[in-house]
Amino acid sequence: MDRCIVLVDAGYLLGAAASLLAGEPSRSRITVDHTALIQALRDRAESDTERPLLRIYWFDGAPDRVPQPEHRRLRVMPRVTVRLGALTRSDGRWAQKGVDAAMHAELTELARNGACSDVVLVTGDGDLLPGMMAAKEHGVAVHLWAVQAADGDYNQSEDLVAEADERRVLDRAWITQAVRAKELTGVCAPQPVPRPEIAAILSAPLPESALAAAAERSAEQEPHPPNGAADNGGQERVPAAKGVPTPKDLAALRAPGAVQPAPQPTTATLRWSSDKGWVDRPGAVAEPAEAAAMPTLAQLTTAEQRWADREEDITTVGGDPYEVGQVFARRWMSRLGDQSHLQRLSQMYPRIPHRIDGELLRYAARFGLLAHKDDQIDEHDRYAIRAGFWREFDIPAAAEHANAGE
Repeated sequence: MDRCIVLVDAGYLLGAAASLLAGEPSRSRITVDHTALIQALRDRAESDTERPLLRIYWFDGAPDRVPQPEHRRLRVMPRVTVRLGALTRSDGRWAQKGVDAAMHAELTELARNGACSDVVLVTGDGDLLPGMMAAKEHGVAVHLWAVQAADGDYNQSEDLVAEADERRVLDRAWITQAVRAKELTGVCAPQPVPRPEIAAILSAPLPESALAAAAERSAEQEPHPPNGAADNGGQERVPAAKGVPTPKDLAALRAPGAVQPAPQPTTATLRWSSDKGWVDRPGAVAEPAEAAAMPTLAQLTTAEQRWADREEDITTVGGDPYEVGQVFARRWMSRLGDQSHLQRLSQMYPRIPHRIDGELLRYAARFGLLAHKDDQIDEHDRYAIRAGFWREFDIPAAAEHANAGE
């Protein structure tokens, strides 16, 4: 049939684009406007082949073949079909498994069924050579597209280049229509406004009981000196206090009978949470009753809003942990009828009530943040998710404060 089909090896296309624009093949070094990229592929394919587009097949790897945010956005676009292979880690490097085989199978099947007259391959892997040859034998014209190499040399198999009917190079000007190199600022995401009560917790001196325990641990870990050299002139070594106390040390600050070397602010409280709910520890403060009464996002969301949220998650939310926290907080606050909950929540900073926190982390799991981490969200990602939540919470408060000062 007089139609064209585009088969894209996303690992090759985006890796080569990263090498060209950022100097290394890591896809984390670039940002991609997938809508613009798909449109550019369609326009170029129809122009080069002089045939209308039937479909774009997007082949990529994903952990356990679970669609990532970009895949979810792509697969709801018109005339785009996503095929996922596995993404595995070996010797410290990520590698796609099954992507080449899937492309080969799709290519030969389309050619055998006469689904198109022209096929565009965006790949560089020589493993696709048998599929390319089979397609040609079925009367399909094969167009091979390369991404401009950063060093000016080939970044494709020479056998593929030799076998293709037509060859084009996607140069820097074409790539930058939809792909940009990230600026390295050294900061993953903006941090929430610092709170004095958190600084007070971290700077609070440790009680004598905690210092004594630290001294015992230090003594057990250090080797004993030879006889006669233990006291170094009769002076005992005093262990240095830790710069940042652990949660156990902070709990001891509030334990009955603990020495309080400095007055503690009333807002500097320590709370604990677990998968089973808030847990009371010795010296810790249990979750306030009003926290348990706060409604969850699910309770505040109608069926229509749930559908719209899902659509937004698929099409616009990128999946960055900080962004995920912001989106969740924005929805929760906008649907909250009783605004007094916001005041109560601000008094609990930096802890989020367990019911809401658990719902937040479950929401984050939809965006693939559990991948590669043994079904656990990475600690750094959890901090970023909650920081995004509090940052979104702070924005209305900051605006209200600014208006009051005018």
